[in-house]
Amino acid sequence: MFSSQGPSARELCVQALSSVEHGYDLLAPKFDYTPYRTADVVLDTTAEALAGLGPFTDGLDVCCGTGAGTQVLTTLCRGRITGVDFSANMLAQARAANPDALWVRADARALPFAERFDLAVSFGALGHFLPSERPALFEGVYRALRPGGLFAFPIEAPPPLTDSWYWQTLGFDLVMRVRNTVWRPPFVMYYRTSRLPAIRADLTSAGFSVTADALTGAGRYRDGSPHRLLVLARKP
Repeated sequence: MFSSQGPSARELCVQALSSVEHGYDLLAPKFDYTPYRTADVVLDTTAEALAGLGPFTDGLDVCCGTGAGTQVLTTLCRGRITGVDFSANMLAQARAANPDALWVRADARALPFAERFDLAVSFGALGHFLPSERPALFEGVYRALRPGGLFAFPIEAPPPLTDSWYWQTLGFDLVMRVRNTVWRPPFVMYYRTSRLPAIRADLTSAGFSVTADALTGAGRYRDGSPHRLLVLARKP
């Protein structure tokens, strides 16, 4: 599906019936040929938005997958780039593409870092965390940042009711809830659980000062509202 180099429908079904970790291990060799990889326009506009907020020395890509987000860190950080993910096969793909970075296998809910980074980013990962798991994720990123460090990540802005994406995400989340009710292990992936008010509250509870800007370069809905917001969480 998606392209001649992408996964087949059967491979996607097997992945969807696996755990999150095992599913991404299976998908890793073909992941970059799917729409699940963060689009370059999102990476580029994020890098542009962050360019004036530094300087940054060491950077961390949280839930790095195959390492697409490290291209943002490479343009902004003068020091060491580190990616962390719990899928060994996704990390293997990332390591092959960027052997100069440090790749760490770990659960993002228990990050093994303390005050090592000036900038942390994450792309497309929040839907894999239940709302009850977000505090541990954000607290771990807070610990990993040096004082004054920045955690930045784009999120989907709520689409208008008249946009087809609104109904697609609603339908997808409903299907996933049914799937996780009747099938084990669960595959946690939801589009509609990572809205700005809840994310802002969790980040604030972790100790961050939070702002959010429209990421207008990443596209707009037909009513003119942005597709994505860029969340900026600063450690005091």
